[in-house]
Amino acid sequence: MSQADPENQSVRVRVGGEALDLPSSLPVLPVRNVVVFPGATASLIVGRARSLAAMDEAGQGGFLVIATQLDPALDDPQLADLHPVACIARLARVVQSGGDERHAIVVGAARTRLRRVTGLEPALRVEVDPIVESQTIPPELEAAHRRVVDLAHAVIDARADLPEEWKTFVADVPEPGLLADLIAHTLPLPLEERVTLLAEIDPTRRLDRMAGHLERELTIAQAQQALRDESEGEEIDPRRRERVLRRRMRDIQAELGEGDAGGREVDELREKIEAAELPDEAEAQAERELRRLAALPQHAPDRHLIRSYLEWMVELPWSKETADHVDLKRAREVLDADHHDLDKVKERILEYLAVRKLAPTAKAPILCFAGPPGVGKTSLGRSIARAMGREFTRASLGGVRDEAEIRGHRRTYVGAMPGRVLQSLRRAGSRNPVFLLDEVDKLGADFRGDPSSALLEVLDPEQNHTFSDHYMEVPFDLSKVLFIATANSLATIPPALLDRMEVIELPGYTDADKTAIARRYLIPKQIEAHGLGEDRVRVSDEALDVVVHEYTREAGVRNLDRHVASLLRKVARRIAEARARGEEIDVDVDAAFVRDALGPPPHLPETAERTEMPGVVVGLAATAHGGDILFIEATPLAGGEGVRLRLTGQLGDVMKESAETALSWVRANGAPLVGEAAALANGEIHLHVPAGAVPKDGPSAGVALVTALVSALSGRRARGDVAMTGEISLRGRVLPIGGVKDKVLAASRAGIRTVILPRRNEKDLVDVPQDVREGLDIQLVDTIDEVLTAALEAAGSS
Repeated sequence: MSQADPENQSVRVRVGGEALDLPSSLPVLPVRNVVVFPGATASLIVGRARSLAAMDEAGQGGFLVIATQLDPALDDPQLADLHPVACIARLARVVQSGGDERHAIVVGAARTRLRRVTGLEPALRVEVDPIVESQTIPPELEAAHRRVVDLAHAVIDARADLPEEWKTFVADVPEPGLLADLIAHTLPLPLEERVTLLAEIDPTRRLDRMAGHLERELTIAQAQQALRDESEGEEIDPRRRERVLRRRMRDIQAELGEGDAGGREVDELREKIEAAELPDEAEAQAERELRRLAALPQHAPDRHLIRSYLEWMVELPWSKETADHVDLKRAREVLDADHHDLDKVKERILEYLAVRKLAPTAKAPILCFAGPPGVGKTSLGRSIARAMGREFTRASLGGVRDEAEIRGHRRTYVGAMPGRVLQSLRRAGSRNPVFLLDEVDKLGADFRGDPSSALLEVLDPEQNHTFSDHYMEVPFDLSKVLFIATANSLATIPPALLDRMEVIELPGYTDADKTAIARRYLIPKQIEAHGLGEDRVRVSDEALDVVVHEYTREAGVRNLDRHVASLLRKVARRIAEARARGEEIDVDVDAAFVRDALGPPPHLPETAERTEMPGVVVGLAATAHGGDILFIEATPLAGGEGVRLRLTGQLGDVMKESAETALSWVRANGAPLVGEAAALANGEIHLHVPAGAVPKDGPSAGVALVTALVSALSGRRARGDVAMTGEISLRGRVLPIGGVKDKVLAASRAGIRTVILPRRNEKDLVDVPQDVREGLDIQLVDTIDEVLTAALEAAGSS
């Protein structure tokens, strides 16, 4: 019974045979899935604010109440959320364990009932009613005590892992109830049984329950020894022998009615490991971790970490793979059905399938699809997987700056997990999927490492058969994976990584391509998405031409898809409103409907207007978003000493050097063209390249810069239907450049009629669609004089 004295607000408890007076109100430390028994020493990790406050109020060496929560998920439990019987414990030691957590060592002192709340802040405080056991030992209690001592000695004898000295310790425990508590603390009992034993006030009944648990432990220990003796002389595989023994053990435990949640969990994981067909090294690692898990008590903090690791181990596709479909005809049909044009990419995939058919063990290539947004790089990866009959998985690498995102985190870190490579393979459920590494050109690097360097091992066929993830710590074979990377620009990919990939460029679409894609893919998709029947809406060719020419000026088709969706939303609204009136209507989408639905066109021909004044020239540029036209403006400013060049428009170093080269050529060779212009003797020449907010760089604007200078200084206007690209030398030679197809397609989209290219780029015109080449006057030049003749209007023309 409690010895609480209402007058002086204290209670008396017995600790180690000594009577102590404690305050009747003590701070409470709620715990999850843990039961502390009187006389037992327990280690706790404490991190919640009110729990830390309870420890601070108790102080090292002071007393507090350790109470088990009814619901472990609660973060701020109240008195009603705690088991009614708890344990008063002494706070023996507190150590800061990192961050806001502390490591506490507590020693149980006495059982107590929790009566009422006496304080809520900063820690929960309750009035305690300690349960004091009688010091007299009746015969039935003595008998129960001796029975438990004998059973404990038998268990110690039967188990080789328990020291002989424990017999003396068990025999010397002075109080029968204390012996039951100490054994309950030691045995791996379920949480519910621990709570029941703590709440059991009668020491005789407590000892009887412990006798039952000890009898089960003794039976299991004897059965294990019998199995060892039985199989000692058999020469069988050690792993097979262990599986047989464990299976027999499970049968014995089932007969005894034993089998706590922890044991069932270990058995289930063992069965999964056996079924996973792991490689030898991975299986050995899994068995080591499983033994660690089996040895830990159910409430141990490391238990869920090991369980998570083993779940990852058995869920990875170590031996699961899909059979390739090497029917080239079917593969071609799938690729043609999913994508318009892209013949080079389709031919490369069919070549790979042909090699797979002739040499099934050949290593998979590492492909890199490079091109502007919206040309179908990602969707092409899905089509390849469908054509080959493989699973498809994707990892977006844009903005990844941590090497651990690729290789995984080491298990010493909180929240550690494998990297994106193994995560994606687990989702795919196959070790030979088509694996798309999206936006590989947008990888970053900082103090946490360089992800692009980690990808070197992933994408190297000579190394990736033993890819090592920091979390798994065992090699995984990636050699059967078909890796496909996508990028908008090759310039930002590290050379070592680029060297491991076979680059296939996907240039932008022509207007004819966009019209065909809209008619064949986009319109049917959006009609279905908006719940419209094909017989209810008809989109004319004229309407598509208006959308393509006046509302989209991009290399891909994403904006085209958005505009088609916007048109069909308008159609859906008209049909829905008509049905509300009881009518059924069909809608014809024509040019007038498009302009009314989409508003003023954002893209109209402007080259003629922009080049009305001398000094404005149309250049061509290749960007990460495809080709584009750009305007280069020049104007002379008189005054000052010497010739100075002012450059604006966010020009890069290479483009600034091109401007200097252009000015030097004009000063050296331009007198017959510009006359005695004052700006060539004294003054300033201002070169500007709109749009000023967009960075620009590269040498290919050289011919446009020279033409702009000559036009500004001579007063001769540049032709508005001419665009040009090419690098220049100080001797006036026009040197070859890159991105010819993108630039020519951009000129075609902008309504340009004549394109001036370096003659040494003639070989690149084979990549330009024939209909585009036939619609343009492509002039190939060797010198800047040829450029000026073709680009500038005759002197005196208006």
